[in-house]
Amino acid sequence: MTYVIGFILTVGILVVFHELGHYLAARLMGVKILRFSVGFGRTIWSRRFGSDQTEWAISAVPLGGYVKMVDEREGDVSPTDRPRAFNRQSVGTRSFIVVAGPLANFLLAWLLYWVLLMTGMPGDKPVVATPAANTPAAAAQLKDGDILRAIGGDPMQTWADVRMRMLEEASRRGSVEIDVESQGGSHAVRTLDLSSITRDDLDKDLLGKIGLRQFRPFVPAVLGEFTANSPALRAGLAEGDRIVSIDGNAIQSWYDFTSTIQKNPGKELVFAVDRGGNALTVKATPDLVTEGRVKYGRLGVKLPSRYQEEFRQFTVTVRYGPIEATIKAARKVVDLSMFSLKMLGRMIMGDVSWKNLSGPITIADFAGQSVQLGWITFVGFLALVSVSLGILNLLPIPLLDGGHLVYYFAEIVKGSPVSEKTMEIGQRLGLALLLGLTFFAFYNDLNRLFTG
Repeated sequence: MTYVIGFILTVGILVVFHELGHYLAARLMGVKILRFSVGFGRTIWSRRFGSDQTEWAISAVPLGGYVKMVDEREGDVSPTDRPRAFNRQSVGTRSFIVVAGPLANFLLAWLLYWVLLMTGMPGDKPVVATPAANTPAAAAQLKDGDILRAIGGDPMQTWADVRMRMLEEASRRGSVEIDVESQGGSHAVRTLDLSSITRDDLDKDLLGKIGLRQFRPFVPAVLGEFTANSPALRAGLAEGDRIVSIDGNAIQSWYDFTSTIQKNPGKELVFAVDRGGNALTVKATPDLVTEGRVKYGRLGVKLPSRYQEEFRQFTVTVRYGPIEATIKAARKVVDLSMFSLKMLGRMIMGDVSWKNLSGPITIADFAGQSVQLGWITFVGFLALVSVSLGILNLLPIPLLDGGHLVYYFAEIVKGSPVSEKTMEIGQRLGLALLLGLTFFAFYNDLNRLFTG
């Protein structure tokens, strides 16, 4: 139900904002609106409001929506409504109404990022651990505790910034300069050579392939507070126990402990425990936890509060005042838009795999996960998808808003509207292309769902 609710919320909010853009622009320009529908297909609920008695409807298929305006090309129009018909408006007016939908999605994303940047976006500081041998990060002589201050001249505040920028840089297969601050406070500019990164690496653990691993402070594997009815509690483990080994493998740190637990869901493990100087053996089975496509083990025990500060000093909350947040949010929307267009271009050129194309199943998956992680994560996910929806609708594909804008541009150039035959051919080509992309996205979704 969490995933269903998350998906409905995501699609509902994005579709309503997109169609409201078209609706408000049409109303502003005096065009009569017959119907505002969220969803397609059979009508589930509808009511009429306003002087024009516009029908507001919710339909059965929640994968989009539409605004139906008076248009002489779609049926008979009464003489009194003809001046308000969409097809009788100037090309500039029609273009404004069409582009208002994607603009509404960009505006929504900007508002959401503004709220997040005002509230504070939590993240992990971009502090690196010693990179694995024979990786680009090792060749760049990165060391344990180095801080990535900038990549390609752009400041990095969190690991999320690093992931996004590395994905863009790695898709170019070139090199990029990074500004590194050492533990002693000195700065140095290093070069990351990403020419060895393959197209398949972009779909997997990209940062791991580069050698960029998140630094984790050394904290002993001492057990803190237990959750109610946890596997650790049922097995007889106690607060203050220090885990010495699991299944004979030495446990040096809290990270070693949690990594082992997460990798062994549903498997009985043998724990060697130090309890106040006394050695004992305990058997416990981590619960299986499923979040979307990810499955992992959970023992139900927390890190002692006295050690939590060790981890807390490597987290950061990015927060700005109202004016600065306004600018930063706009920059975020522009950067994401440019990133999406660049990645789409590289997909077309074959530099990036089409496996990155996602459909409704993946959106529902991440919507559900983001809802479970809290409102800040969900709002961030909603802003990201809103930008993607705005970009998608501006693509020059017939049936999409961008396709209509292409027709209007041709009308400006030739001085008359595009012929009905040309539009019909374009609609068929556009429908075929969109159906092909939709089926391919569904294939990717199902492949991810069943293969992980």
